Amino acid sequence: MICLIRTMNPVTLSYAQAILKDAEIESFLFDMHSSVLDGSTITVRRRLMVIDEDAEDGREV
Repeated sequence: MICLIRTMNPVTLSYAQAILKDAEIESFLFDMHSSVLDGSTITVRRRLMVIDEDAEDGREV
């Protein structure tokens, strides 16, 4: 899996997921529940991942 975006901004992640979905590229969010382990603060960056084969197309989109 390749990380396309690493951010704490949920709007950026949502927008990127929508664009990838429109391009028929499956994406996965990592570290969504890490903030619970960190005392419910939003200090852990969430990662938007795609499979290796879709990495180049995902970066273009």
